[in-house]
Parts: sequence; structure tokens; C-alpha cells
Amino acid sequence: MKRFAFVNGAAEREYKGLPKGIQDEFGKDLRRIQYGQDPELAIEHLNNSVEAGVVELKINGSPAFRCVYVTKYLDTVVVLHSFTKTTNGVDRQAMKVAEQRLRDLKADI
Repeated sequence: MKRFAFVNGAAEREYKGLPKGIQDEFGKDLRRIQYGQDPELAIEHLNNSVEAGVVELKINGSPAFRCVYVTKYLDTVVVLHSFTKTTNGVDRQAMKVAEQRLRDLKADI
């Protein structure tokens, strides 16, 4: 089983700021991933917009929700960023946040 962590306090606050039902849905899939299972929600590998190994869990709708995580460090599922998506296409600001937090994580390893 992999451990679970938020990359920092801001990432945890973002996640906990999502609606409870959304947190529950993401939480179920994050737990599946910890146990080596595939998530049930739609996913997107962010190889081009962030880095290989970074994955986005997706809950579509209006609004849509995203949870960006990485699993290739420290045998841990690390949540980098969670957010409400209000635009079509790539949310560049959200990807910048995820990239910066991944850099911070790698610097701490």
C-alpha cells in the first residue's frame, strides 16, 4: 500500500474546500490508487502540461472539479492541487500551480 499526503498545507486546504460529495468521490479513488487499483473516475495523464507521472482525476459537470496527484515519489500518493474548473480547455493557472508544487516536492526529496 502506498502512503497518502498533500504536498503542502495549501493543497490540503484546497481539497477540503471542495464540496463534501466531491471530496468523497476523489477520496474513494485516491484510496483505490493507494491500494494499487485503478480509479473509477475519468483521468488524464498530464505528461505534456505538467510532467510524466502526474495524473488528474476528473469530475465533469457545471462546475467541474479536478484533483491532480503524483505517485512516483516516496511510494506515496501526493495530491498537488485540487480545484473547481470553470473554463473549457486546459486551465493554465492550475497547471502552473501543480508544476510549482511538483518542483517543490522534488526539491524536498
